[in-house]
Amino acid sequence: MSERPVAPDRRRSSVGSTASGGGAGPNDPGGAGRRSRTVVSVAVVDSLVGARLRLHVDGVAAGGACVARHEGRVVFVRHALPGERVLAVVTEDRERYLRADAVEIEDASPDRVPAPCPYATPGRCGGCDWQHATGVAQRRLKAEVIAQQFARIAGLDLDGTVGPLTVEELPGGLLGWRSRITFAVDAAGRPGLHRHRSHDLEHVASCPLGVVGVGDTPALARSWPGQTGIEAVRGDGPEVTLLAHRPGPGRQARGRRPPDRVSVVEGPPEVRHTVLGRPYTVAAGGFWQVHPAAADAFAQALLDALAPQPGERVVDLYAGSGAFTVVLADAVGPSGSVIGVESAAGAVADAERNLADRPWARIQRARVDAGLVAGLVAEVGPPDLVVLDPPRAGAGADVLRALTAAGPRAIGYVSCDPATLARDVAAAVGAGWRLAGLRAFDAFPMTAHVECVATLRPETHPDRADHSP
Repeated sequence: MSERPVAPDRRRSSVGSTASGGGAGPNDPGGAGRRSRTVVSVAVVDSLVGARLRLHVDGVAAGGACVARHEGRVVFVRHALPGERVLAVVTEDRERYLRADAVEIEDASPDRVPAPCPYATPGRCGGCDWQHATGVAQRRLKAEVIAQQFARIAGLDLDGTVGPLTVEELPGGLLGWRSRITFAVDAAGRPGLHRHRSHDLEHVASCPLGVVGVGDTPALARSWPGQTGIEAVRGDGPEVTLLAHRPGPGRQARGRRPPDRVSVVEGPPEVRHTVLGRPYTVAAGGFWQVHPAAADAFAQALLDALAPQPGERVVDLYAGSGAFTVVLADAVGPSGSVIGVESAAGAVADAERNLADRPWARIQRARVDAGLVAGLVAEVGPPDLVVLDPPRAGAGADVLRALTAAGPRAIGYVSCDPATLARDVAAAVGAGWRLAGLRAFDAFPMTAHVECVATLRPETHPDRADHSP
């Protein structure tokens, strides 16, 4: 049932017809010489934005919402949990679906807990999705989303393919894990975090997801006129770096804002990290996993799944600052080789520095596409192993087909988006490969995001030994 708002918004649909002005046509003496014009009739349809709906919440959906239904339409409900009965306020009304926030919980799930952050409520900060759920429930919901995406996009039943999937907890708990946060800055110079699906800012005193010095950075109490954002970054040490984001020059396609110009305001220009005991130095504004335990977990997962051997050839795509490239180089040793590929100039510089004492490994600046893969194979021969860690958009079907055609004995795919991972796995399966393993990690607690490490192997590979454990 729904309770209509007092003054609902209106949606308009226009129907046009051609007629002459005042009913006179071009042959009418009273309208001679007049042009016909379009008469538009407007049908006004009530929007449900602002309406209060009583809903029974079904399962989880991708993106941090749950699914309910109202008069035949799907409703994506935030701040709810499966099995609950809630009173929800509609925030978006689209032709085929609604979005809503649960504002009253009439029958609560046993998985519900009070949100630890005062800003994690309907209409306020949009950075978190699951603060109202236990950690166990959050990880279970993420596992369900991964399974849904693989079934829908790749046509794979994960239980039957790789066995029951669990999302693994990383050390450190649900709070105090983000080593990097970029706070947006409004026109008045005040920092904050974006509200859900909005350009509006929630001005926060702190963010409990941040590590000490990042979530509670004193920068939140200062004014930053002329900036688009202020970013707090911390490595393994206690030092915190502040980076100012300023508008970049020009405009990108479709009117998008160009990349920010980023400069160090306070603190060291470089931060230090370790991965499986190996030291790394990375520019403060460079890419690194935001969870302090993530790089260790992903690197070890790759080693466990791929078992790189001394003397093997490895290609590491989307190599970033070399987090995996260094680990892989140590695994194959001086008798092997590793080529890392990365498109960002700053990350390439960091990777070169981190690989400096491993001459059998090198980094190449290039964009990853099918042509690049073919070129690498022509230059150095087919790789034994491939590792890739693409951005959220994934590598794409063309790249996966090129990689499988190169004939490695296995591919390790690190992904922060189950949907694009499932799409790319489907391309590999279509090329005669199989999903041989899948692990998932809760590298972003309290949010809908999850990291996966997938292992792909050819159905048959008579020419190479399989060193998998």
